[in-house]
Amino acid sequence: MLSRRSSLFALAGLVLAGCGSEPKLPPATPVATLPPPPAPVLRKPRIALALGGGAARGFAHIGVIKALEAQGIVPDIIVGTSAGSVVGALYASGYNGFALQKTALEMDESTISDWALPLFSKSSGVLKGEALQNYVNKAVRNVPMEKLKIPFGCVATDLKTGQPILFRRGNTGMAVRASSAVPSVFQPVSIGGRTYVDGGLVAPVPVRFAREMGAEFIIAVNISSQTDGQVTASSLDVLMQTFSIMGQRLNHFELKDADVVITPALGTMGSGDFNSRNLAILAGEQAAAAVMPDLKAKLKAKYVTVN
Repeated sequence: MLSRRSSLFALAGLVLAGCGSEPKLPPATPVATLPPPPAPVLRKPRIALALGGGAARGFAHIGVIKALEAQGIVPDIIVGTSAGSVVGALYASGYNGFALQKTALEMDESTISDWALPLFSKSSGVLKGEALQNYVNKAVRNVPMEKLKIPFGCVATDLKTGQPILFRRGNTGMAVRASSAVPSVFQPVSIGGRTYVDGGLVAPVPVRFAREMGAEFIIAVNISSQTDGQVTASSLDVLMQTFSIMGQRLNHFELKDADVVITPALGTMGSGDFNSRNLAILAGEQAAAAVMPDLKAKLKAKYVTVN
């Protein structure tokens, strides 16, 4: 009887103990940890370098290019007018700033001067322009425009209609020759049945054409001379002074569409002053360095987020 009673107490104790303990739960399923969202990717805007015309003053473009390269700024698009087309073509073909400077300082003016005899020619112009064309083609190793390392365009003027034309394909030297064919200095250039002269008549600094080529950030280099105080010692200086007067109003509207305008301080340097090329290169470097903080700030603001 006692043994049975003890068994009942033991059983009751086990039941009560079971009621007082916490129920066992199934193991928790681990919560998946999601990776952090990817950091936004910033895309650099397509940078264009728009190089203006100005004959020998165009050596300043080289200084600008050197200063930009020193800060790691290399354009995705290059477009030039007249002297700007010469520098632009070489730059687009793969010359860096120092190679351009070396080439400029070694250049013999006679290599791009092929005198014509206007009295025995139907075309006006004391220089034929073939020497310039050959010089450029040799420098770019006869590579056509569409195969240059950086997309390149140059502006000329249709002599019949007065309309601008942007060359982007074909013979690089011939396009540069057309863009540089200053009336009465170089003979007009015939391409595809049409006649072309210097692009400075319609686009002294080709900003709008840089935009047409897909530029999202335009650095314009204006090397045109100021009309006041300019030396007019030669017929070329007088002619280029006339171009400057004509181009001032065009530049007023065109340059407003550029993100940054670089204007080298070339003073009264004449358009035919090849002896001052070193000073022009230095002026280009200094002018670019002066605007560099503003240029970098504006460029940074143009970066876009890529999803």
